[in-house]
Amino acid sequence: MNVLNPKEAVLELQGWTGGDDFITRVFKFDDFAAAFGFMSQIAIHAQAMNHHPEWYNVYNRVDVTLTTHEAGGLTQKDIDLAMLMNKAAG
Repeated sequence: MNVLNPKEAVLELQGWTGGDDFITRVFKFDDFAAAFGFMSQIAIHAQAMNHHPEWYNVYNRVDVTLTTHEAGGLTQKDIDLAMLMNKAAG
């Protein structure tokens, strides 16, 4: 797995910000059901990818952090999952 430069990766991802070895974004939805539906939809894809987000949900908000722990930073898996989340959130 290639570890990516977080600053370069974030430039391609609308709404995401980065740290030294992670990217993060807050998604806001109309209500709790929409936020939970988003998480359920992503969970199916994340399981298939064997790449699981760190996330937190309160009411209509889902806070997400992506990193690849075994690589010690960002990989293409993180970018792919972030792009999928952006698409799913509309």
